Amino acid sequence: MVTTLSLCLGVFLNDKPSHRAVSSEKDLLTVAHSSVTAPESTAAFRLLTRLQSSAPTVRTLLSSNSFSQNIPSCLWKLGRLNHVAIAVPDLEKAQSLYKDVLGARVSETVALPEHGVYTVFVELGNTKLELLHPLGEKSPIASFLQKNKTGGMHHICIEVDDIKAAMAELKKKKIRILSEEPKIGAHGKPVIFLHPKDCHGVLVELEQA
Repeated sequence: MVTTLSLCLGVFLNDKPSHRAVSSEKDLLTVAHSSVTAPESTAAFRLLTRLQSSAPTVRTLLSSNSFSQNIPSCLWKLGRLNHVAIAVPDLEKAQSLYKDVLGARVSETVALPEHGVYTVFVELGNTKLELLHPLGEKSPIASFLQKNKTGGMHHICIEVDDIKAAMAELKKKKIRILSEEPKIGAHGKPVIFLHPKDCHGVLVELEQA
């Protein structure tokens, strides 16, 4: 920026840029005052003032451009939190807690044989809770409840705008996906699950927005 100011000053004075060492804006002002005559000094000072006032903006733009160049390009985007899933040993009691005690709006029970679960959604202002109960002997929720008798948080679900692109990129980044292809989830949309060991101990579900 100092070099630019020095060059601009040289052009303004219709002279070659100064060969003196200029390492700061303070040095530049010293060179300017020693290089101009009295009639020129006022106009030169005004030019320097304008250039110096624009310096912070230029620095900010340069910094922003550098930051944006460091953001990796991505063919898909992570969206909002769709729901937090909770495994429950007694689905009716859990429904009653959220509906009758806490006053939330609670959906009907929906069976999802492909996933081995019964699901109930609890509507909240900014997201949802999904209550999960085992369906069938091979249900993943049954094995979860064997280790957690009173139930607990099972997974989180985040929306994505392109689930196929997300799968391709996550595989390149060595994130394990628990199915070869997306399955249809409780909302009738494609979903995938990411291995909790690759997500800091959290089972993450991605759902097509």
